[in-house]
Amino acid sequence: MMRALLLSLAVLMSTSAQSNNIPSTARSAQAQARVQAALTAELEALGASWGAPLYLRIFKATDELEVWVQAGERYQRLRTWPICTWSGGLGPKLRQGDGQAPEGFYEVAAPQLNPSSRFHLSFNLGYPNAFDRAHGRTGDYLMVHGNCVSIGCYAMGDAAIEEIYTLVAAALAHGQRAVPVHAFPFRMDGEWEAQHAGSEWLPFWRQLAAAYQAFARTGQPPRVR
Repeated sequence: MMRALLLSLAVLMSTSAQSNNIPSTARSAQAQARVQAALTAELEALGASWGAPLYLRIFKATDELEVWVQAGERYQRLRTWPICTWSGGLGPKLRQGDGQAPEGFYEVAAPQLNPSSRFHLSFNLGYPNAFDRAHGRTGDYLMVHGNCVSIGCYAMGDAAIEEIYTLVAAALAHGQRAVPVHAFPFRMDGEWEAQHAGSEWLPFWRQLAAAYQAFARTGQPPRVR
């Protein structure tokens, strides 16, 4: 009986996701069935509802991925997940095959979701963005995914990606055009410039810092053009 109920729920969720042009498989529907109740309780504790708009931030140096949710006048942090692994070092991705995880301003729309990923579930960050292309940077299929292996991606582990992927899919299904994902080398508070004064990436990081500081002031994801 329980097995039949779970499978029926998975079919209903799959049909609902497809009606909103959100790609879905039995795998993603079953993941949603596992995590939705607990995540809904966390959202409601912040004054947000299921499918509320999201903003994601990645911090390489501390191996963290944050999910923020729209709740009132300011976005509230829902939770911070540890990144299982990422590849390369601090600094942006430059070219195909360099094994570097990207830094910069990206966004995830419905076509970038992959519920059939060989790394359980995944979504494409959208690298290269317009800034990357203008600077001749190359590469593709840079993902946030499950499992714990990486060649330029952010690997979260299967349990974590089920929660993160499901939240992103729900936000898109409820009308968010795209979920912004901003990948930073580290938290840009305090004396970070002095600590990295010798880095070749300091001018690039100052551009990232403008968005980091804008969010701290306003509580709203910064618009990036």
